Amino acid sequence: MPNQTSKRSWRADKLSQIGSSIFAEVSEWKQEAAQAGRHIIDLSIGSPDRGPSDDIREILSQEALKEDNYTYPGTRGTMEFREQSAAWMKHRFGVNVDPDTEILALMGSQDGLSHLAQAICNPGDLAIVPNPGYPIYAGALAIAGVTPWYLPLKEKRGFVPDLDSIPDEIWMKATFILLNFPGNPIAVQADLAFFEKLVGLAKKWDVLIVHDLAYSEMGFDGYRPISVLQAPGAIDIAVEFHSFSKSFNMAGCRIGFLAGHEEAVGALREYKSNIDFGVFKPVQTAAVHALRQAMAASHEERGVASLYEQRRDVLSASLAEAGWDVPKPLATMFLWARMPEAFREEAWSSRRFARELLLNTGVAVIPGDAFGSEGEGYVRIALVQEEEALREAAVRIGKFIGGVSP
Repeated sequence: MPNQTSKRSWRADKLSQIGSSIFAEVSEWKQEAAQAGRHIIDLSIGSPDRGPSDDIREILSQEALKEDNYTYPGTRGTMEFREQSAAWMKHRFGVNVDPDTEILALMGSQDGLSHLAQAICNPGDLAIVPNPGYPIYAGALAIAGVTPWYLPLKEKRGFVPDLDSIPDEIWMKATFILLNFPGNPIAVQADLAFFEKLVGLAKKWDVLIVHDLAYSEMGFDGYRPISVLQAPGAIDIAVEFHSFSKSFNMAGCRIGFLAGHEEAVGALREYKSNIDFGVFKPVQTAAVHALRQAMAASHEERGVASLYEQRRDVLSASLAEAGWDVPKPLATMFLWARMPEAFREEAWSSRRFARELLLNTGVAVIPGDAFGSEGEGYVRIALVQEEEALREAAVRIGKFIGGVSP
């Protein structure tokens, strides 16, 4: 007989471990603020507010009309897409990767990030991930039954991870270490010397390096992010994710790729061959054109970087005028802002600050604790509105921090 005193739950326990629910919470706060009559300026989600170039959209449209494109495309990606991705890696970073064995097409980099641990780890394995870090990093481990070891990113070190702080026993147990330069939520920069040291440690302990380079084309002030695969010998111990969402405003297309170590790329390819049928061919063809456009551009043509650099300058200057000095990042589409001093002195949590800011002003940001315990005391502000809206957001924020008594 069924147990009448308890009800079965059709919700897996691991769903409570896959990441913060803050994005759903902020959505509810936005509804609450809108119902109270606030005009929302949404600086919370890092989704590009512009589409790809006219040429890319035209090719996507033309390809979508071809009847023979409506077949299962296959999980590897078309040879044209993989060859062009490899050619772009060579052009952009001077890195040689084999398009047949060391490149894998993805439904956006998050597709790969969320599935990689299941492809290369066994339940009970350990992986090193940054704190704060993009929520799917730890969430993917929970789904795979992999134990996270959190590598803290401290402001006193410029948020650069201290590789020497990782205990030998953690290196010994780890299957992979995941890092993100420049990062989300923090635009941390890594130079070649850092990557060389990382590669040396990874080889010493036989730990795969997983590098998320989603913001490779969003460098400012002359800075251009580099690939971990530029470090000598990295191809033997590292893989790297690339995204078309951020680099080419193709977020809705859902396309990216993984490049690097043949066995790890092959493991993810094998795993995905059992769960999906690949990226729509017209999207791959449009992505090929995006890469060709980038390779044909002059050095002065900086793609999306110039847009976000200008927005960064506008918002940083406007916030300073409003009484909140926020460091200017050298990359990405985010500002990582320590809460104003008065709120820190009164021990406001980042979540309370973000909620009250939204309800009082209509400006939506993400509290830092959504990215891990080391994010407490900060908020992430996305540069995903036009300059006029950013200036207005700063004015509203200034009134809030100047007029609300913590």
